[in-house]
Amino acid sequence: MYSRLLLTGLVCALGLLSACALPRGAPTKGEVIGSDEQEYEDRNINVVEVTRSNISQIGDWPVTGWHGHYHWLAAQRGPQSNVIRPGDNLNLLIWDNSDNSLLTGVEQRNVEMPLIEVSASGTIFVPYVEDVRVAGLTVQEARKLLQDRLSNIAPSIQVQVALEEGVANSVDAVAGVATPGSYPLPNRNYTIRTLIAQAGGIDSDLENPIVRLSRGNSSYEIPADELFRSASKNIILRGGDQVIVEEDSRFFTLLGSAETEKIVYFPKETVSGLEAVSIAGGLQDTRANPQGLLVLREYPDSAVRADGSGPSKKYVVFVMNLTSADGLFAAKNFAIHPEDTVMATESALKPAQAVIAFLGTAFAITNVFN
Repeated sequence: MYSRLLLTGLVCALGLLSACALPRGAPTKGEVIGSDEQEYEDRNINVVEVTRSNISQIGDWPVTGWHGHYHWLAAQRGPQSNVIRPGDNLNLLIWDNSDNSLLTGVEQRNVEMPLIEVSASGTIFVPYVEDVRVAGLTVQEARKLLQDRLSNIAPSIQVQVALEEGVANSVDAVAGVATPGSYPLPNRNYTIRTLIAQAGGIDSDLENPIVRLSRGNSSYEIPADELFRSASKNIILRGGDQVIVEEDSRFFTLLGSAETEKIVYFPKETVSGLEAVSIAGGLQDTRANPQGLLVLREYPDSAVRADGSGPSKKYVVFVMNLTSADGLFAAKNFAIHPEDTVMATESALKPAQAVIAFLGTAFAITNVFN
């Protein structure tokens, strides 16, 4: 009876071995790239073995999934004093001890002119001197200018000026911070790190946060850790700037015989082929083929080149061999692009080894019953 069961098991095992039909979690390298070059020519697919000799050339190919680098401004220091801008409000306090003052009443020594808005043309209206252009001046410069103009009608006049910043003299912390809102610019040396600190810091729930600055019709971005690490990135803000902190939206997909299959958001600006394997938790020891780490990438039609400065086909399968020093160094320097698919293929030997192990177990069981 046991012999009959063993024979049945052996027949099934041999069938599995011949068909390589054991359950698998990923395709083999041969199943993906095959050996028929003409077939891939017809399908507009290019298979590229990544080595140290061609990694520099590949690195010069057009980037996919984003513009290829973060775009940020150079930091420059400005004066500590602020300047008056359209939309600001000036509070004037005018002192005049003349007996026949045109500005003050009997026994009145000063007059207040609160909330005088700076017009779109940069001027304010002051009685007896009419429009005075103050935009672009510091508060001290505006005070002196107003006093000089008013001294023509009252030689002993004294002027005090206080500034209330308007929209053009404030910046917005829009999102990704503890306290979003509008923040006035206290001077012309107000930095983006100061704004983030005053807004309560970056939301702790954000992973790999990116700081984005909107200025006019332009947009700039930088990883938050780089912004806080480098003093040269701590730029001065201008009135009307908007700052948004959000998670980096770039991602790539991990599939196959790695320890993890998932969509991965970039943890830093660049990720190499080796780092992608590390993020996946490494390759599965019992199933993965270290000679067949594949990266599938789709290029735009405009990136296709015939001179080697770009891929020769729209669709490219990059192949990395992690069993040689050449392949490891190449994988270390190979940049993963956003929206790439990283596939750890399965070894074709593993199903066969599993069947052989099953046969060995079957023979061991047979020996026990004999």
